[in-house]
Amino acid sequence: MKYLMLIYGNEKVWSSLPAADLASLIADVDAFNERLRESGELVDSQGLVTRPRSVRLDGPDPVVTDGPYLEAKEYVGSYFVVDVDSEERALEIARAYPGIRWGGAGGGLEMWPLMTQGGSA
Repeated sequence: MKYLMLIYGNEKVWSSLPAADLASLIADVDAFNERLRESGELVDSQGLVTRPRSVRLDGPDPVVTDGPYLEAKEYVGSYFVVDVDSEERALEIARAYPGIRWGGAGGGLEMWPLMTQGGSA
């Protein structure tokens, strides 16, 4: 089963990290990703560019606006997708993600089961 892990961060907190701490955090996440890649469980992992768009229907036509459609202190900064044998394994991976514990930098992770082509989880 595949799971999407959405990584949340707080821009104010992240931008206040000293350069050495940020480099250390990035190294921790890179090592985490490499372990998952070696186990064959990592499907994809990408950071997101900070210029999202929201597309919503407004009358008969879709309207495109800047940014996330909800005001929030936290934002989605990256994601990764794993393909694992069980939800328990996915939760184990989610709990081990270094960014949610590292140095009190804040943020969190949401775990979403992905649908298969047939529409089931």
